[in-house]
Amino acid sequence: MRIQEPNRTGMINAYSKTGQTPVGKERKVSMGKDEVNISAEALEMLKQVEDPDSPARREKIQRLKKQVEEGTYRVPSDKIADKILSFWRKL
Repeated sequence: MRIQEPNRTGMINAYSKTGQTPVGKERKVSMGKDEVNISAEALEMLKQVEDPDSPARREKIQRLKKQVEEGTYRVPSDKIADKILSFWRKL
């Protein structure tokens, strides 16, 4: 193997020049506009969410926090299983 081949530097220079623009010419890049799309499912979920500052929601949160702290908060395993199954059926 020869380390200093005569054509080796020529090939390196050829590759390094490909990304450069010619002198005096500017390349114009067109920029697209940003766009946000909210799915119908997300809008439906937004409608179902209660107002976070409503008194009923605050009371419910306080009740759940108290149950968790006391160790009395329990979720039925059949409800967990139903939610897991419904999730996997959607996929």
